[in-house]
Amino acid sequence: MGRSVLVVDDDPAYRAAVRALLEADGEYAVSEAVSASAAVARIAGGNRPDLVLLDLGLPGEDVFAAARELDALAAGVVIVLCSVREADEFGGRIACSPAAGFLPKARLSAAALSRFAAES
Repeated sequence: MGRSVLVVDDDPAYRAAVRALLEADGEYAVSEAVSASAAVARIAGGNRPDLVLLDLGLPGEDVFAAARELDALAAGVVIVLCSVREADEFGGRIACSPAAGFLPKARLSAAALSRFAAES
């Protein structure tokens, strides 16, 4: 396995699909968190992935604040925001975040994640 990615999403079916997609070619080792607060706790506890795929639609959470907290806890971890919605629906909040970028869920692939990692 090359890189590790923490998939943060409240939908277990989506997490399972992402795991299958990313682990299929052996390029990624995938771990999961059901909320942004769980991801923060995991990283604060020393589990530092190479990338974090963070869903912007987590209910009841300020995901942009969580992205800032993750960045502060683990500088250098590549944060990629994702959503079923398009980036322009979030105004300038994505650009102002510490995330490396945004990836619509429908366009997720190992290659797309690798591009973010390579650019960071």
